[in-house]
Amino acid sequence: MARVALVTGGTRGIGEAICTKLKLKGYNVIANYGGNDQAAEAFTERCGIPAIKFDVADFAQVKAAVNQIENDYGTIDVLVNNAGITRDGTMHRMDYEQWHKVIETNLSSCFNTCRAVIEGMRERGFGRIVNIGSINGQAGQYGQVNYAAAKSGIHGFTKALAQENANKGITVNAVAPGYVDTDMVRAVPADVLEKIIAKIPVGRLGKPEDIARTVEFLVSDNADFITGSTMSINGGQHMY
Repeated sequence: MARVALVTGGTRGIGEAICTKLKLKGYNVIANYGGNDQAAEAFTERCGIPAIKFDVADFAQVKAAVNQIENDYGTIDVLVNNAGITRDGTMHRMDYEQWHKVIETNLSSCFNTCRAVIEGMRERGFGRIVNIGSINGQAGQYGQVNYAAAKSGIHGFTKALAQENANKGITVNAVAPGYVDTDMVRAVPADVLEKIIAKIPVGRLGKPEDIARTVEFLVSDNADFITGSTMSINGGQHMY
């Protein structure tokens, strides 16, 4: 029987690439999305993957959605926490909502989803969790104290959760993408984007598929000895 995989923020960009890759590998994939119904409908038409709307920042909504998914599709074996937003601004101009919304959507969502699935994974003795961090959670970024804090928090969250569940057949890893060719990056002014690419040693933006291939490996049986790790997929832009 196919393993069930839930991918948050799964209907566009990196999330769509992850969903598509996992489906091709035989997983029964469910994508979460937060607001864009039209994009979600188009995604399902393209990929044949169901898209379920709920707010990953809302603990009660996540719990209810996970229960419904498991009733409809089977227990969740694989969780990919990909949902994320930006609300950029320098600290002296940032308001509380910009801070709070990014922390809740990007970081608290990982608690919400993992809390909803972890007991079942422990009982069954198997689970794969991959949290999508960021190069900006590793190196920081001007105008992104909220985003950098949330993504950095994901990296620490991953290590702690991995330690708690390593003896239960559950691996927990993170992937930290660099600058990837998505709608979010395409919105950057052309002159700024040119400077970003100039700092990437391999000389190009990442592709969503670069991240998807890494996620697919980490959730596979071949990666059962990898846990608590952060895989940096950034073309050499930040090495540590």
